[in-house]
Amino acid sequence: MKVSRVALIGAPGAGKSTVGKLLAQRLYWTFIDTDALVEEHEQRTVAEIFIESGEPYFRERETAAVAQALETNNAVISLGGGAVLEPRTQSALAGVPVVWLQVSVDSAVRRVGMQAARPLLLGNVRSRFVSLLAERSTIYTSLATLTVDTDNREADLVADQIWVWLTTQGAQ
Repeated sequence: MKVSRVALIGAPGAGKSTVGKLLAQRLYWTFIDTDALVEEHEQRTVAEIFIESGEPYFRERETAAVAQALETNNAVISLGGGAVLEPRTQSALAGVPVVWLQVSVDSAVRRVGMQAARPLLLGNVRSRFVSLLAERSTIYTSLATLTVDTDNREADLVADQIWVWLTTQGAQ
């Protein structure tokens, strides 16, 4: 099987952007962050979109950004943590290698901290993470072609693990 793109999914703080950039470098591919695509198209941050236009509006923009990113060959695509909630995104990922970067609540909270740039985590961050993971873990599991635990692991080692797996799958 010839692999020409890979999608990284997982909760906030799992390392999707960090690992994705490293993996793209190893593969000599493009790195695409779907949240960054939304921000570029909207000319405002994800947090501003949530505040000014609401979550449903953001989810529509996010779904379009994922679809756009998935049209790119030789790309490592980092999806926003909640992008997988959209059935159209789930369908669009069919046939694409999907790597779930799994992270525990403790590690995610430690990595993300109290960042206001993550609107769904405002308030009690730990409690929000528990809820998000409970809501999304089943979807992450159902979409994942490969699951990689990122707890207590350096991003370069995670990227190497995915690189080895992808190259055995036919990534060029």
